Amino acid sequence: MNQYIRTAAYVMSAAAVMTGCSPAPSAKHEEVRPVRAVVAGQSAGTVGASYSGEIRARYESRLGFRTGGKIVARMVDVGSHVKRGQPLLQLDAAQETLQLASAGAGVDAARSRVAQAKVDVQRTEQLLDRQFASRAELDHQRLALQQAEAQLRAALAQQQLTVNQRGYTTLVADRDGVVSALAVETGQVVAAGQVVVTLAADGEREVAISIPESRVGELRTSSKLQVSVWAYPGRTWSGSLRELAPDTDSVTRTYSARIAIADPDPQLLRLGMTASVLAPDVDGKRAIRLPLTSVVDHGAKRTVWIVDPKSGRVAAREVKLGSAQDDSVLVTSGLEGGEIVVSAGVHMLQPNQKVLLGGGGK
Repeated sequence: MNQYIRTAAYVMSAAAVMTGCSPAPSAKHEEVRPVRAVVAGQSAGTVGASYSGEIRARYESRLGFRTGGKIVARMVDVGSHVKRGQPLLQLDAAQETLQLASAGAGVDAARSRVAQAKVDVQRTEQLLDRQFASRAELDHQRLALQQAEAQLRAALAQQQLTVNQRGYTTLVADRDGVVSALAVETGQVVAAGQVVVTLAADGEREVAISIPESRVGELRTSSKLQVSVWAYPGRTWSGSLRELAPDTDSVTRTYSARIAIADPDPQLLRLGMTASVLAPDVDGKRAIRLPLTSVVDHGAKRTVWIVDPKSGRVAAREVKLGSAQDDSVLVTSGLEGGEIVVSAGVHMLQPNQKVLLGGGGK
């Protein structure tokens, strides 16, 4: 019995010694996830949309002869600067010269008929005074005179038409400008109205661009546009939307637009130059610009992770987005500016999780 009691006491003593020597349970480990972040800041320029185009003249004349014929002379080349009224092309005027001679002969014949009708009227009046002619015969002669005078007026009008027609054999510039295209050569036969010369007028310059249907509204509401050309990097001109096509192009399905350039320098902005039009405020208001990787999509709701600079923990915040371009997007509401927003690693975070900023914001 005593032996049993001593054994039990020994076991209990050993258990107590082992319990006192065992280590205390360790605290639970908290995972700290490394992320990248940016500081949300107001952007006066918002995202900005850029469109490529070319420098064009505000007015472009597509000229053609008002009569048909064979071209016998070309007085200009592509790139020639011309003045208003300067001859550009000349048609063979042989046929028009013959028509003018025929019209002149018609006028002479009509004048002769008028002169003869006047003599007949005078003679008939004299015979009527001597009772050798009737009143009806005099009326008939007077009507013949009126008819001859009407024929003379018609002949004179036809002669003027022929003179004009002969003048149409010389194509002249309708304004000061540069010959941008020639569609014919000497010896070629052209029809009346066929476009043979394209003339770009001096003065106003603009950029011809194409707009996708998703950007039409933004371009309409843009308060200012900036025009730049590839040949002069770093230099910009102010622009404004002058014209927007009401329908899309049948091939590209885009809307054609013309951007007028304020105070263009003709020595710098040459026709055909590659130009770029930037709409820096397509949303029409100030907004915050963030990388697309900052946004977490929850169907109809979008959120971003905000980092508390004191605790280093994150919290989700719902935001509303504006326009997106390339790898950035506008946040129109939900942020005040100055917040630290996680820009990489957003899909691995949980609310109140501690993070380690790995670059880009702090």
